[in-house]
Amino acid sequence: MPLTGGSREARGFATRFAPSPNGRLHLGHVRSALFAARTARRIGGRFILRIEDIDITRSRTEFVSAIFDDLAWLGLTWEEPVLRQSEHFPDYIAAADRLRAMGVLYRCFASRSEIAAAHDGRSFDPDGAPIYPGLHRGMSDDEQARRIDVGEMCAWRIDMEKALEIVQAKLSRAPLTYRAMDERGALSVVAMRPEVWGDAVIVRKEFPASYHLAVVVDDARQGVTHVTRGMDLEPATALHRLLQVLLDLPEPIYCHHGLVMGPDGRKLSKSDGAESVAALRARGASAEEVRWAADNIGS
Repeated sequence: MPLTGGSREARGFATRFAPSPNGRLHLGHVRSALFAARTARRIGGRFILRIEDIDITRSRTEFVSAIFDDLAWLGLTWEEPVLRQSEHFPDYIAAADRLRAMGVLYRCFASRSEIAAAHDGRSFDPDGAPIYPGLHRGMSDDEQARRIDVGEMCAWRIDMEKALEIVQAKLSRAPLTYRAMDERGALSVVAMRPEVWGDAVIVRKEFPASYHLAVVVDDARQGVTHVTRGMDLEPATALHRLLQVLLDLPEPIYCHHGLVMGPDGRKLSKSDGAESVAALRARGASAEEVRWAADNIGS
């Protein structure tokens, strides 16, 4: 499978909505799905639904069916077939192998508690996680082999310093940027600093990719030209653009929309028990009412 996803000239514009099937959709998801579908209509492109179930321990088949049902009830249609990440592990492995061949990935056996104990307590990434203190960067081949032989699992982290050197050479020392489109369709260029993520995990211990690697591979594979998602994911764009340049993947336009916020001022989330679309339907809400609520409540 070529990571570039074929000719964009032949495939045209495309947006995508990419939920994880580890719970029911809520109003925040509805806003993202509607935003992606409307953007596709505005640019004359395809609307793609992708199931991001790379975390097979948390994903459930019944939630996949529920996603289809809720979106159809809202009046949305999407391109078939629907890509499921769990069916494409070899593609993520191939992308990780390319990064390893460049020398920008290294094994990390450290647990969260070990990282926390070694952390300086001051430096955090945009998600609020401790910046990795470099515990296993430069570990000898013999020590790596010993740990593997006794069954220790490892993640693969990006060596940010080496990755930036390669990216800067590819860009002829120009700054790393992304093209942003606001909710009115106006374009701008945004500079970014992927080093704020530190040596981020690119391949998880349990699965053949992190979210960051899988999403850039899938966007390229599916010819996504306009990545539409919530503002909470805007900081991740720096890491995604870094990976796109390293892997010679196309650069999409990024469109980050406002979030649906709860009464406590925090974004709606499954983990915090946000009321689901299914619950709203059961209470008698119409599709029109749910669409209005997703567009207008808690912005």
